[in-house]
Amino acid sequence: MKSVSLLLVIGLGVALVTGACASNPPPQTTPQANADSAAAADRARQDSIAAAQADADRRAREEADRVARQREADSLAALSRTAEEVRGTLATMIHFDYDKSSLRSDDTGALDQKVAILQANPGLRIRIGGHCDERGSDEYNLALGNRRAQAAKQYLVSHGIEAGRIETQSWGEEKPLAQGHDESAWSQNRRDEFEVISGGDNLRRPS
Repeated sequence: MKSVSLLLVIGLGVALVTGACASNPPPQTTPQANADSAAAADRARQDSIAAAQADADRRAREEADRVARQREADSLAALSRTAEEVRGTLATMIHFDYDKSSLRSDDTGALDQKVAILQANPGLRIRIGGHCDERGSDEYNLALGNRRAQAAKQYLVSHGIEAGRIETQSWGEEKPLAQGHDESAWSQNRRDEFEVISGGDNLRRPS
């Protein structure tokens, strides 16, 4: 009887121990982030930031280059326009009365503009060509054309332009500007023309 009781006690103890183990499961652990994975993610983030900054820098350089090229193009275009304007002023003709080589008062303003251009462009050299209308002999008109060219040259020289920078040539009646045979055409043909012979690149406007 005692042995049966002892077995019951032992059995009861085993049951209690087993029940206690079943009601207290082993604690679960939360997995920790892998240190290498975190470092790799940080590097990827830093690389992305650096790539974005490099792209922004590249775009800024490209825009700066574009602006610089545009400014250069605008500057060259402005210089070209200026040179053409100066060349046009320099080419302005002057005219003479019939059988005269004296300068007309309404032409001295055009000559004054040429003086200013020549002063602003010291390397510039020009040629003045004297012309006549069809009346008169060839020999007479060649001499008259020469006097007309010399009259314009003398005006420029008297206003400070070196004589060696100015050539003269007479065409007489050989190169009429207008083909008519009346005063309307003749008045156009009695003229001096001005031609650049050197130093005409990048002409500067007088200040």
